Amino acid sequence: MQAVYLIIAAIALLMAGYVLYGNWLAKQWGVDPARKTPAHTMRDGVDYVPAKPAVLMGHHFASITGLGPVNGPIQAAVFGWVPVFLWCVLGGIFFGGPHDFGALFASVRHDGKSIGEVIKDTMGKRAGRLLIVFELIVVILVMASCVNAITGTLVSPRFGLSANPSANETVAMISVLFIVLAFVYGIVTNRFGVGVLPAAVAGILCVCAISALGLRFGIAMPRTPWIVFLCAYITLASLTPVWMLLQPRDYLSGLLFWALMILSVIGILISGLTGTATFELPAFRGWNSQIGSIFPALFITINCGACSGYHALITPGTTSKQLDSEAHAKPVGYGATLMESALAVVSLIAVGTVFTRYLNGEFGSPPIVFASGLAAMFGAETSLVYNVVYAMLTFAVSAFMLTNLDTSARISRFLLAELFRKEGEASWRDASGIRKFLTHPVAGTLIMVGISGTLGALKLSQIWALFGAATQLLAALTLMAVAAWLGKIGRNNKMFYFPMAFMILVSLCSLYTTVKAKVGLIGGGNAMWGDYFQLVFAVAMVILAVILTVESVQTMMKQGKGKA
Repeated sequence: MQAVYLIIAAIALLMAGYVLYGNWLAKQWGVDPARKTPAHTMRDGVDYVPAKPAVLMGHHFASITGLGPVNGPIQAAVFGWVPVFLWCVLGGIFFGGPHDFGALFASVRHDGKSIGEVIKDTMGKRAGRLLIVFELIVVILVMASCVNAITGTLVSPRFGLSANPSANETVAMISVLFIVLAFVYGIVTNRFGVGVLPAAVAGILCVCAISALGLRFGIAMPRTPWIVFLCAYITLASLTPVWMLLQPRDYLSGLLFWALMILSVIGILISGLTGTATFELPAFRGWNSQIGSIFPALFITINCGACSGYHALITPGTTSKQLDSEAHAKPVGYGATLMESALAVVSLIAVGTVFTRYLNGEFGSPPIVFASGLAAMFGAETSLVYNVVYAMLTFAVSAFMLTNLDTSARISRFLLAELFRKEGEASWRDASGIRKFLTHPVAGTLIMVGISGTLGALKLSQIWALFGAATQLLAALTLMAVAAWLGKIGRNNKMFYFPMAFMILVSLCSLYTTVKAKVGLIGGGNAMWGDYFQLVFAVAMVILAVILTVESVQTMMKQGKGKA
């Protein structure tokens, strides 16, 4: 019954945080439902398109989720369930929720532009450009990680259609059909005026149909063709109007999330009442583990699901350009983060159910741990229900990662254009020379997809080792940017002081550990290419963090003295 108590406590605390703290934040910041958003004032039918709240929630949640709330809590479970539970729940309410809500609100008030543009408004052009460069590096790491992880769930030694598909071949078939379904769904719902409820029912039925087909027939391809396919898909997804592919695909992914959460809660209740699975994870296993000491490792390993700087790419990147009303900023920005925290607790329960086997190394990756742990609550591994639940959960995680990927591709071209576009230039047409080429949507997309696809062909461990520290540093810098902007417009920003100081400390401690370890390897003559890459990247992040932290503190001190 311990797992049942955990999920009930998590849902109750997160709901209380949403209602009480979320409402307080909206009042403190001056959220104005009557004010027109960039989706209306800058509507272009491609990137700036107002979306219904349910559709935008689906897009936003699916885009921020990906592998993070599955990967992080499962890896951090080696510390015990208490520290993981507390960081996911309290971190979501007081760190991640205000971070995402604030980033979305600030972007909406800056014409849907990135946090780099928000920093330009308060700290100057140099600070803004530095942050945009860092955001580009982070989004490349995200895209490369997703390419690598997704191909791992799709790859097969065979080539062609399979009548007796393996788990990977089933997920591959469902994933490809899901892309086709999203395109058709977008055309039908946007061009024929289908209501939200009929569209949701039709979407659920279609997802069930393609899932049934995927359980019968699969697609088999080795790794390289899948990388080429993914790069071609995200290029298309980055350039087509959001209503045609991005919105419908992410809305359907949102429906998948609700199905996943309902399925998970049912499994947890069945397990608690019937004893089909036992929660094996102790409350606390010690201050140190194979992933490092609890500080900073816990707060770096669990980013999505508590507080993640990657969300600061999504909220200004695509979500702020589709927000129909500022009234929707709280449910989309703050609410989606708390939903992700709930998913992180589900991941904690999943690994707790198979923790002994997890420590023995019986599972290849966290998504497999997630699917195996929850499927075990429904029956034995040889049963049909286990296999069906396992396949559906694996597909859901793969779908979230694919959504991460296509949203990140669109964001990367936005950031590249912001970096090279001069003040007063409305689009790439106003630029000249090499800048006109770099700010062009097609050229920008191909450049970013090419870099990410190449890195994605490498080992995930070399990429993921950098992602945790990078995303948490970006979270700290985003909290600083929003706090400085709120101070400039005369709004309460004190709720950001402790979270931004804590996240800076966590990030710098993690980067110090990385630099020290890599210097030791290089000095001992045992370094590989990845060690040099990680060392250079870590040092660059430390320098960036120090520069922007100093400028942020100076800006807020001037505001406090009434000079700004």
